[in-house]
Amino acid sequence: MLPTGGFLVGDDAFALKTFLLKPYSGTNLTRVQKIFNYRSSRAHRIVENAFGILTSRFRIFQKPIPTDVNTTDKIIRASRALHNWLRLTSPSCYFPKDCVDVEDIDSGTIVERT
Repeated sequence: MLPTGGFLVGDDAFALKTFLLKPYSGTNLTRVQKIFNYRSSRAHRIVENAFGILTSRFRIFQKPIPTDVNTTDKIIRASRALHNWLRLTSPSCYFPKDCVDVEDIDSGTIVERT
């Protein structure tokens, strides 16, 4: 079901598959392996954050979606498009400023919002 050349980012909880990128394990890693692990971890966090945002906005993501894979893919794509459209057309209603963490430029710290 993945596009040609596509892959999934996973962690040690998943069995190794040809389409799954997992971090290297162990402590004696090469520089290249450490960089790969860092980037893999970062990608993993970005995906989790994206689904966290969708889950907070769309109730359908708060439990398993009882459809086939193709329909689930369409639901995810449609909700992503709707989310992006609402962010652009109604930012003050859909994404109020006090709901988004911001960085304090002077101190370099993250100011957490509700």
